Amino acid sequence: MKPEIVATGSAPAAIGPYSQAVKAGGMLYCSGQIALDPATMQMVGATAAEQAERVLQNLEAVLKAGGSSFDKVVRTTIYLVSMADFAAVNEVYGKRFPNHKPARATVAVKELPKQGLVEIDCIAIAS
Repeated sequence: MKPEIVATGSAPAAIGPYSQAVKAGGMLYCSGQIALDPATMQMVGATAAEQAERVLQNLEAVLKAGGSSFDKVVRTTIYLVSMADFAAVNEVYGKRFPNHKPARATVAVKELPKQGLVEIDCIAIAS
């Protein structure tokens, strides 16, 4: 089975040599999303919580384009520039996963593309 590239104009275009997502073997592997507005390709949000909201909107668009949704996510990784933002980002994240709790890792990083404060990637079951 050949991997299928997933792309949507409802999420920011890739800013490097990668795909928004790849579907393979019934799974959807979503690249990390930062707080880019897909229409302007400009960063939005001054705080990590505000950026996390845009990140999750972008991720939701990619999941939908790949035939999936937040309730089919099996694993996420959250990348934070500052662990001081953990609680604020966790609150925004938790609203997308009120009952379904995927496996997750959260890691601190030195910096993110476009001076972002948060990035999230995921793996989900694809329909």
